[in-house]
Amino acid sequence: MEYLEKLESTFNWLIGELRDELSNIRTNRPTPRLIEDIPVDYMEQALSVKQLGSIAVEMPRNLVISPWDKNSLQAIAKGIEAAKLGVTVAVQGNVVRTTLPELTDERREELSKIVRKIAEEIRIRMRISRDEVNKKVNSESDEDIKFKGKEKLQKLVDKFNKEVDELVEVKLKEIAQ
Repeated sequence: MEYLEKLESTFNWLIGELRDELSNIRTNRPTPRLIEDIPVDYMEQALSVKQLGSIAVEMPRNLVISPWDKNSLQAIAKGIEAAKLGVTVAVQGNVVRTTLPELTDERREELSKIVRKIAEEIRIRMRISRDEVNKKVNSESDEDIKFKGKEKLQKLVDKFNKEVDELVEVKLKEIAQ
């Protein structure tokens, strides 16, 4: 039943997409992913922050960008400010320091809703894929194959639903801290 293997790879891809989406949601912990893909206009080219320098995390809420070319300091600072992330950007010596503000209770609740919404969208896409495979399983002529197919399908769906729940739970804990 190759359609079950195909469904599993689809689910794995969706889980990867969920991880990417959740990693882009800011918590109280700084992560380089927050700013690494911000476009910066440098020497009349649009480059990302990660192409212009290294990004380091400085606890509790700072990201420090050390550019490879010191002439790019101002361009990096302007690019991050233009992204309107709600962060404070300052050029200090040979680095650009980005400070994330504390999360308010209201913002934490808003982020929690966003996380749940993203997870629900992934679950909907999983259900659509599951329904397509379920039709194929039901079209099997052999009752034993049909029964085993439904059983494997349910185990696969349960496994990936549990994984989605775990990812959401971890992200919600991060937001609450």
